[in-house]
Amino acid sequence: MNWGVWGAKMTTLQMAQTIEASLEAGVYAFDHADIYGGYTTEQDFGDGFAATGIAREEVLFVSKCGICYPSQNATHSVKHYDYSAEYIEKALETSLRKLQTEYIDVFLLHRPSPLLDPRIAVPVLEKLREQGKIKEWGVSNFTPSQLALMETEGTPQWNQIECSLTHTAPMLDGTLDFHQTRNIGTMAWSPLGRFFKEPGAVRDRLEPTIHRMLDKYACTVECLLLAWLFRHPAAIIPVVGTTRVDRIQAMAKAHKIELETEDWFALTEASWGYKVP
Repeated sequence: MNWGVWGAKMTTLQMAQTIEASLEAGVYAFDHADIYGGYTTEQDFGDGFAATGIAREEVLFVSKCGICYPSQNATHSVKHYDYSAEYIEKALETSLRKLQTEYIDVFLLHRPSPLLDPRIAVPVLEKLREQGKIKEWGVSNFTPSQLALMETEGTPQWNQIECSLTHTAPMLDGTLDFHQTRNIGTMAWSPLGRFFKEPGAVRDRLEPTIHRMLDKYACTVECLLLAWLFRHPAAIIPVVGTTRVDRIQAMAKAHKIELETEDWFALTEASWGYKVP
């Protein structure tokens, strides 16, 4: 989302160089949505990836559909959601064309809609999977009850949610429990949370706890925040939004950190501002 016109405004060459640097660091999955950049970023990325010459099989493409976003590249008069069979198929075909690929590895429904009917959405997703146009399908930002609704027709293989040290709700509201009991994979967007974005009481509490651990684990703040996520048994995969190669290289090492249990709870306590019950 941040690589295109909504963020760094990377050129084709910059896209290609960042993709190459990501693979060199061991990062090979790239998260998209049709609306990013006002429906432009998938095409920009597709051009950049084509310029690398990297084999398609070496990477994973994730994309999402369903949000109809008013922009100069769309005729929508109001932001809304569309999960009709026709829209899902058309959105996928458009993403395939822009990303210049024959398949999407993981295709997600971007946001839950009050009008989402799993009797319509799930069969078309399964059809696309059977056709080889997507390898797996899932959802994004769905609650346990919304996941249960989808399960009346088929179990999503993924749910991409907001989860971080400063947004721990999914660990407490049953979301991650549901994922684990149903074998639904977890991706976490904004995995660094608000730590770098918002000054205030939460960051003030976290800073001393984090900084006393940096020498112990010989890592950066970003790595420690990701290591906190990795410690959870739901096997959370962070979706990192950085555009900087040096941060990609640094954060790619986070999975090697084995955060001790007491340190995990010390960070959690600092985030919450009180001891666990």
